[in-house]
Amino acid sequence: MPDDTFTETSSQSIFGRLGDAIKGVLFGIILIPAAIILLFWNEGRAVKTAASLKEGAAAVVSVGADAVLPANEGKLIHLSGEATTEDMVADAMFGLSQNALRLTRTVEMFQWKEEQKSETRKKLGGGTETQTTYTYTKHWSDELIASSGFKKTEEHQNPSVMIAKSMATTAGHVTLGKFNLPTEIVSMMRGDQALALTDADLTNLPAELKAKLKCVGDAFYLGADPATPAIGDQRVKFTVLKPATFSILARQTGQTLDAYPTKSGRALERVESGSVPADTMFQHAKTENTMVTWGLRLLGLLLMALGFGLILRPLATVADVLPFLGDLVGMGTSIAALIVAAIISFVVIAVAWFAVRPMLSVALVIAAIAVFVMGKRLAGKKQAAPA
Repeated sequence: MPDDTFTETSSQSIFGRLGDAIKGVLFGIILIPAAIILLFWNEGRAVKTAASLKEGAAAVVSVGADAVLPANEGKLIHLSGEATTEDMVADAMFGLSQNALRLTRTVEMFQWKEEQKSETRKKLGGGTETQTTYTYTKHWSDELIASSGFKKTEEHQNPSVMIAKSMATTAGHVTLGKFNLPTEIVSMMRGDQALALTDADLTNLPAELKAKLKCVGDAFYLGADPATPAIGDQRVKFTVLKPATFSILARQTGQTLDAYPTKSGRALERVESGSVPADTMFQHAKTENTMVTWGLRLLGLLLMALGFGLILRPLATVADVLPFLGDLVGMGTSIAALIVAAIISFVVIAVAWFAVRPMLSVALVIAAIAVFVMGKRLAGKKQAAPA
């Protein structure tokens, strides 16, 4: 439930709205080429990534971790085994040390958070009345929330400094069998677990912290009552990545590993938890590439549709002199913007893929033509409809 809310009402005339709409046109003109660039870049990224994965799948050599074979020098290798270390990773500020691959400190503060929700009602003559509700809630955040920008600042002030920064410490010497793992590989490993703290850990704290902190569950707590936290209370939690089994795709360079360069220009370097076969790791990478590609395609399409929508927005604003007419024009311009954006997006993707997948390019051009024809027919039916 929200801690408190504040509501204000504002009005805007038709002339003010029209001015904002004209400013939006300028932003829309910038947004459209930006979306085209994003789409074109995304297709190039997808092509290069797909090509690198294909090349890597054909070149990879699965090896055992119990020996470093000179014959595999410079090759893309796949290996599985337990990543381990004899090092102790430490957090000197809080007096903690663990035999682990990584020790991570997370610092959170109990703070105010502002959220706002607006509802706009059109008025006869083209003006609008907007009711904005500001909701203030308290929650834990590992980032400082600047309360200076809140609508109601005096009643919702957050501290500007935390007791410490979040950070991670990685073991300096990590091995997997006979291979030495660089920090870049270790940073890609997942599976960190919460580090349980006890009152005994308080004795290792520096004197200035020992006087301020208490041990609550899996955290050091700064504040009066953990059961009812107050604004400004802080907690410090720790996670550790213990030795575990991992599978790695990387280039063998001496006794260590690094990114494998491919002809497409994309480097291959991948880590997964557990004992995972090479072909499965490549399949996972292909799936991720497909998801990212389609996600960015959708983003590019929506950005372009937004750009065209902003360019057409003055038409709907003028029509809002009669609210019901403005709604109809607004719906029409939104549909038109989406159709035009879809056509251009298909064409951009087709052009980007033409050099490597001409059949896909042809299919996308056909799809663009189909969208254009459907849009034209839809517009024709509306014009032919009786008044």
